[in-house]
Amino acid sequence: MKKITIKDIALEAQVSISTVSFVLNDKGEKMGISPAVIKKVQVIAAKLNYRPNMIATSLRTGKTRSIGLIVENIANQFFSSLARVIEEEAKKNGYRVFYCSTGNDEERSAELVQSLLQANVDGFIITPTEKLDKSIDQLLKMKKPVVLIDRYFPGQEVSHVVMDNYEGAFSATNFLIEKGRRKIALINNNSGMVQMQLREKGYVDAMKKAGIYDEILILHLDYHSSEEEKVEELISFFRNNKTIDGVLFLTNYMGLAGLQAFQKIGLKLPKDLAIISYDDHYSFRLHSPTITVVEQPINTIAVKAVELLMDQMINDDAAVEKVVLKGNIIVRESV
Repeated sequence: MKKITIKDIALEAQVSISTVSFVLNDKGEKMGISPAVIKKVQVIAAKLNYRPNMIATSLRTGKTRSIGLIVENIANQFFSSLARVIEEEAKKNGYRVFYCSTGNDEERSAELVQSLLQANVDGFIITPTEKLDKSIDQLLKMKKPVVLIDRYFPGQEVSHVVMDNYEGAFSATNFLIEKGRRKIALINNNSGMVQMQLREKGYVDAMKKAGIYDEILILHLDYHSSEEEKVEELISFFRNNKTIDGVLFLTNYMGLAGLQAFQKIGLKLPKDLAIISYDDHYSFRLHSPTITVVEQPINTIAVKAVELLMDQMINDDAAVEKVVLKGNIIVRESV
């Protein structure tokens, strides 16, 4: 099938190639082309199913109308849901999205930033790994539009959209305490990222406020260990701490590993343990009993991130915005 070019549109519309080019690049009005001709060219382009050559457009304008989206793991429901809304919002603004997953691998993360720079994306939305601040500094020096989501680097002047992780964990821990739970365990990972530190601090402060804090009740799982290894470590932890009557999991993948561990040990929810997990998951709604979660405002995070990025794209002097949004506890049967 022959590829439609602007020459084909010009022939059918009986106008010059330059006129078609101006119209398709939204410069028709500026170049004094009449509304009737602009409409005619647009109708014919749509009828012929014209698709612009993105490489040629990029060479001409320096823009690719594309966004690089770097997340921790696109397979994780939290990140895939974020990506879906970001793609929808970008599309409304005429942008495509290139997805990348870091797997929380520092070297891969830095390589992905460089690859997207070479692809000449117009802006970046990034869930950074622990040491990606140097790559982000590079983007800022190059005056590339960039917005961080889910996490950020304290002290780095870059726009970000995150949940109030401290408040979410503080409220979830208090909720367990109000339900009469006293030996409440915390399951975190060892990544050391700011959002995980804030969640842990929220738990610690709530436990200390209630006078029931005990550091023995905190477990840090190796981020890079396999799911099977996480399950085995959780089994060992709960077998050695049989008085635990409540648990706060700080990510959904740790919560899912926990459910497998409880099934193998034979612990019943919520009779033996009341549990809450950060970030919802389909499995939490299907599990019996259903699992209470701290839900992040995914839609709001995604919409705001794209809004901030678009603002940077059209305004070189766009102010750095640090947006912190409140989460929500969805109460289900596990508490």
